[in-house]
Amino acid sequence: MNAPMNPSPLARFRPDVQSMSAYAVQDARGMVKLDAMENPHGLPPALQAELGARLGALALNRYPGERGNDLKQALAIHAQMPEGFALMLGNGSDELISLLAMACDLPPSEASQGQPAGILAPTPGFVMYAMSAQLQGLKFTGVPLTADFELDEAAMLAAIAREKPAIVYLAYPNNPTANLWDDAVIEKIVDAQGAQGGLVVMDEAYQPFAARSYIDRIEKHKHVLLMRTLSKFGLAGVRLGYLMGPAALIAEVDKVRPPYNISVLNAECALFALEHTAVFEAQAEQIRVERDKLLADLATVPGVKLWPSDANMILVRVPDAAKTFDGMKARGVLVKNVSKMHELLGNCLRLTVGTADENARMLAALQESL
Repeated sequence: MNAPMNPSPLARFRPDVQSMSAYAVQDARGMVKLDAMENPHGLPPALQAELGARLGALALNRYPGERGNDLKQALAIHAQMPEGFALMLGNGSDELISLLAMACDLPPSEASQGQPAGILAPTPGFVMYAMSAQLQGLKFTGVPLTADFELDEAAMLAAIAREKPAIVYLAYPNNPTANLWDDAVIEKIVDAQGAQGGLVVMDEAYQPFAARSYIDRIEKHKHVLLMRTLSKFGLAGVRLGYLMGPAALIAEVDKVRPPYNISVLNAECALFALEHTAVFEAQAEQIRVERDKLLADLATVPGVKLWPSDANMILVRVPDAAKTFDGMKARGVLVKNVSKMHELLGNCLRLTVGTADENARMLAALQESL
């Protein structure tokens, strides 16, 4: 008699996790890497040496300590955080998004008007909003933007009234469309979400390149949190995000944060960068200059449609995104094909703004690949 086969341990994984695809990171070795909205500028050699000495002197045998609090204070000053507000750190914005979903995951009996907690955001938008909801078992409601990637005011307000989400995410500027939305429409959404007792998270990942910030309006509301990251500031490899808001709200989210989630290396790198903000601000200014030049150059390329940008990326539509992407990759330039992310992004590519030389090579590769 044959012995029964052992059951597969894969059965212990959630079916929805098994059906998911992992977040794909493109292999960029040997390429002009313009696919991930990174700051193309490194530290000057003298600052590299100074930072190396500081990191080498850290007590790596000890758990992170008070330097995390030093970093929070430095970030609060850097961001001009209002009085009465608090700040918490995350291992990139991704972790903060996950912690928010975890902290707000109320069962229907305790959620607003008996509905299960949910997350709502305009789409296309940052993929982690939907992914964090799915992994936490929350309903995600995506509200399509207009054809020109503006907020659909009526649809957003109707969705908030219908779904009563725990969290509404508004990326400012948005990824991958790179635009800032109409401030009057944003305020209507913020007011509607506040009226039904929900949170609004303003995601300012691309703030160093934007013409406006929500920081000067955040004090008007008791239900709005503002999230930023140092990735676009110039520290993508450090993985450090931060969330600001009314102290009582931040205190609740902070309860689900893992202890020691920010390493001593992360914290010291961030503190060092904040001591040299002039260097990073000059880099951001150079990226803004290159962005405007690239926008002007792209506007002259036949067959390319583009949209305004307040970030360090530019969204373009080409006749055949797959063909153009493959052609650019064959020419050593890596960008992001976002054409399958959402139906509104048909035949769209997302181009990161690089150095003057990188942008020239990207433009040439694009023209040759159309």
